[in-house]
Amino acid sequence: MINNIEKEVLNIAQWIEQYVENSGAKGVVIGNSGGKDSAVVIALATKALGSQRVLTVAMSCNSISQDYEDAKLVANSFEVPLVTVDLSQTYKEVENEVNNMLKRENIANSIEREAGINTKPRLRMTTLYMIAQTLNYLVIGTGNLCEAMVGYTTKWGDNSSDFNPIGNFTVEEVLQIGRYLNVPKKIVEKAPNDGLGGMTDEEKMGITYSQIAEYIETGKTDTEAMKIIERKYKVSVHKRRIVPVYPYTRRNCLVEKMN
Repeated sequence: MINNIEKEVLNIAQWIEQYVENSGAKGVVIGNSGGKDSAVVIALATKALGSQRVLTVAMSCNSISQDYEDAKLVANSFEVPLVTVDLSQTYKEVENEVNNMLKRENIANSIEREAGINTKPRLRMTTLYMIAQTLNYLVIGTGNLCEAMVGYTTKWGDNSSDFNPIGNFTVEEVLQIGRYLNVPKKIVEKAPNDGLGGMTDEEKMGITYSQIAEYIETGKTDTEAMKIIERKYKVSVHKRRIVPVYPYTRRNCLVEKMN
């Protein structure tokens, strides 16, 4: 857990402010899911920049109505604007077009289930960047360390952002920050759920966030959980690295000098 929460939160807020100022951006845009991670980032961004420089976006994609109600609760709690973009029809059209192509070309009967699920956060990412570029804002990330550790993110989806203030904090630490910043109790105590598959995060992963955090902090946890964590870590390495580029060597050129 964070030893000096007051000092750490102040440092995070100053880091956010400095990063935005150095980039020349006017503010930040955040996907507001109504969950704990986005709520904590909204709280931190508001502390750093003020509510007028923070825009939150609810992006329904066949989502349950409670997610939007929770997003409104978070936005109202920190007095930040909340705009909505419904991606349900957009997703349906993309899904239909790809399914039609697969069948027409005799490639497959339909889109693989996880491929369909992962399309939703990628549509959300596209939406956030469209808004951010229009306003000269930055997209601020909301993924935590436990999720990154086991690859519980969508590549080019929710793991894509311009910067991330909570990426090095475990779930327990994120909740600690949230409580300190008065994130609504309902949101803090809400079972983690990405809203994409009908189950909680922990049900999908087969392990708990506390087990992941324990492994991060000590290198060990329950034996079966360790096996799952280590397997997930290995197969998700590509999500934590930049895109590999073939190492073709050029001599005496500007690119080489820049590197």
